[in-house]
Amino acid sequence: MHLLYVFILVPFIAISATSFLKISLVLSLIRNAIGLQQTPPNTVIYSLSLILTVFIMKPIFIEIYDVAKTKDFMTDNTTYLMEAFDDSFEPLKNFLYVNSRQEQKQFFIRTAQDLWPAEYRSSANDRSVIILIPAFIVDELTEAFKMIFLIYLPFLIIDLITSNVLLSLGMMMVSPMTISLPLKILLFVAIDGWSQVIQSLVVSFN
Repeated sequence: MHLLYVFILVPFIAISATSFLKISLVLSLIRNAIGLQQTPPNTVIYSLSLILTVFIMKPIFIEIYDVAKTKDFMTDNTTYLMEAFDDSFEPLKNFLYVNSRQEQKQFFIRTAQDLWPAEYRSSANDRSVIILIPAFIVDELTEAFKMIFLIYLPFLIIDLITSNVLLSLGMMMVSPMTISLPLKILLFVAIDGWSQVIQSLVVSFN
């Protein structure tokens, strides 16, 4: 029964406590920046995000497995199980700790001290999963939008130039997207955009 609860939490952990969050967000928003709403399709985006996540997180997963295989998860001793799960996920907590800013962790610790009942406040520290995960998520969203802003800029410039050129030529009936989309795709291919973005994402994790 206890293992069932763990399996239920696995999808949540895979999305919110790994590199999947930032990777999938950046890759999805690249389509919008270029103007390709459904290309590549979501299945490709999420498959690539999952593969890159496994690549990045493999050392952590191996460490978790090495610790977990030494534990007896079939016991009915709840206290032992809680300690076993905590020990097993120590590598993941290290990953979350390193990849989240101290300011974010301190914010959630202070908020927990204000909102939580007195008997639970002592558990609010920068090694607690309930502190690390939201701090990690906020930082990942922030970093993802920073990357997207830098990616959007050249495409926005192309859109503005295309619109002004068409306007100056009196071609107001021509959609700027008709001209700018091929130019944006050409630029993205010319600079080897996919490789640049993926490499930047992979090396952005500690």
